Amino acid sequence: MAVYTQGLVIDGITYDIPFVKISRTMDFLEKYAERTEDGDIKIETIGLYKNYEISIGTIEDTSLYDSLIEHISDCSNRFHHVSLPDASKQFDFYGYFSSIKDEVEKVLGTGAQYKGLSWKMTSKKPYKTA
Repeated sequence: MAVYTQGLVIDGITYDIPFVKISRTMDFLEKYAERTEDGDIKIETIGLYKNYEISIGTIEDTSLYDSLIEHISDCSNRFHHVSLPDASKQFDFYGYFSSIKDEVEKVLGTGAQYKGLSWKMTSKKPYKTA
């Protein structure tokens, strides 16, 4: 199994973090989809969107973790540029983050160490159009 070792680049900032998984969905967005009386369907497609979910392992460096969390949960800047691996090259993703979650792994005297950080990335524009 190949391991992604280039770090995660968000808005030009490289985060050297341990990936657990990068999953991708390719979703069609339709302007309309209507069934006719004979059961046929008429569809007008807006485009195909590449959307991702990122899952991260435990980050030992608490300041790196805090910096990453602050970046991906920024309310004033909802759209982000991310470089991701694609089949034969890097894919430049531009979109927004959602469903950010993590859990406490252990409580320390100075705070907590988190694990299982993940978030969804939804593309702003289609990857392909008709």
